[in-house]
Amino acid sequence: MMMPENGHRAHGFSSAMFLDSDEILNELNLKGNEVFMDAGCGDGHNAIKLLEDYNHKGIVYAVDVYDASIEDMETYKKENNVENLINIEADITEGIPGVEDGSVDVVLLVNVFHGFKASRKLDEAVEELKRIISSEGKIAIMDYKAWDVPKGPPTPVRSSPQELQELFAGHGLEKIYLNEEIGEDIPEGKSHYLIMFKKN
Repeated sequence: MMMPENGHRAHGFSSAMFLDSDEILNELNLKGNEVFMDAGCGDGHNAIKLLEDYNHKGIVYAVDVYDASIEDMETYKKENNVENLINIEADITEGIPGVEDGSVDVVLLVNVFHGFKASRKLDEAVEELKRIISSEGKIAIMDYKAWDVPKGPPTPVRSSPQELQELFAGHGLEKIYLNEEIGEDIPEGKSHYLIMFKKN
């Protein structure tokens, strides 16, 4: 497997190869002082981009279930003397330790949410995301469109924006934004969508 430029290992194929971090982060209208979480950070390229270019005064949590991802983020933190990065090894569906209720302004999940569907833990994931976001906070999910195409996760674990809207509504969270023209150019169109939710 090819490594991203920062040399991080990842459990899966790094989205740095085909998704533009700037395109994603610009969607979030950040002020630069947020408490931000890259949930399912993988090789950490989005969190690192955020730290270096977008969020100099805030705090960035990098969370992943794989210890190798967190080990590499710790190496990045030490080598670059980054004080506002907090790395946490955790399964989101089982709870994220050390993160207080209502303490996060923005949670970003890129190519992560379909994994919760695959493990049949959608409700657990949404409840934990709801727990950690602030009253005005937002959950931003970027994932593959629910198309039957070769690239990406199997079709049965993909969700449409409408399916996510219904799921989140059942947990007291409402849709505040949807962009269905984002991601990689594939023959069928743009590969991804980005949807955001906040507490009712």
